[in-house]
Parts: sequence; C-alpha cells; structure tokens
Amino acid sequence: MNHILPMAKPSPTTPGDRSQAAKVRQLRKISDLLDNAVRVPGTSYGVGIDPLLGLIPGGGDFLGGLISVYIVFSAAMMGLPRETLMRMSSNIVFDSLAGIVPVFGDLFDVAWKANSKNMDILEAHLESPKVSKSADRWFIFLLLCGLILFVIIIATLGFLVISLFVHILQFIVSG
Repeated sequence: MNHILPMAKPSPTTPGDRSQAAKVRQLRKISDLLDNAVRVPGTSYGVGIDPLLGLIPGGGDFLGGLISVYIVFSAAMMGLPRETLMRMSSNIVFDSLAGIVPVFGDLFDVAWKANSKNMDILEAHLESPKVSKSADRWFIFLLLCGLILFVIIIATLGFLVISLFVHILQFIVSG
C-alpha cells in the first residue's frame, strides 16, 4: 500500500507579516537603545541613552523626542487606530514635560521609559485578534505635526530653563 505523506503546509505568514515583524523588531531595538541599553549590575533593570541625551540642553531632548515620534509614526503606518496612537503620544508628551526640569527630568526618564511603554502598546495591539479601524491620513498627519511641534517647543523650553539657571548661578557667583 502506497502511503502518501501530507505535503507541508505553507507558512500562514505573508511577506507583509514578515516585513511588519521585522519592522517591530527594528523599533524594539531602537526603543531598547533609548530606554534599556545598559543593564544595572545585579538587577534586571536597564538604562538607555534617552536620559543621557536629556542632559544636552535643548538638542538632546529634541533628538530623543524625534526618535520617539518616529516610533509613533511607524505604528501609524502599521494601521493602529486613533485611540492607540493617542495613548502612545501621551507617553511622549508626559515624558517630554517631565524632561523640562533639569536633573529631575532625566531621573524621571530613567524610570518612565516612554519608548518601551509605546512598544508594549504597539506589540499588544498587533498580537490582539481584535480588528480595529486604522487612523486616517489626516489624523496621522496632524498628530505627527503636533508631536513634532510639541517636541520643538519642549526642547526650546528646556534650553531656556538651563540658560536661566546658568544666568542665576553667574549672578550669584559674581554678585
């Protein structure tokens, strides 16, 4: 009797799924670099370069913010709904607002890890079987423009706060 072995089924993933999975891995690497690049010895806790970038007046907050916006942009291109994109954006806003305060903002950044939170939100959405409507292009455009403008304003305010502290210290020292 001739037994025919069943043929292996093709993988249920499509090239688009593999491409999306690769993009998620890339975004997770970026997020980990920003939030968890170096493990604190003896713990499972990581510290990334985002708090270090925050130490650079104005420019560091701007660069860190733009990278965070890129993660939200990529999530929008993957078809996430408005509500999810707004949650991700609120993490960036909260992180940026706290970052205005010298030293405290950088310490807060070590604990808050907005990019890791956003990646958790993105991955949870992609793993969820719940079907949702993608955000429309105008919403995405306005959201990203608003976030970029916010990051610019916050970076400028951060620079001004540092400048004010420097002027106060100069006045105290010379006065």
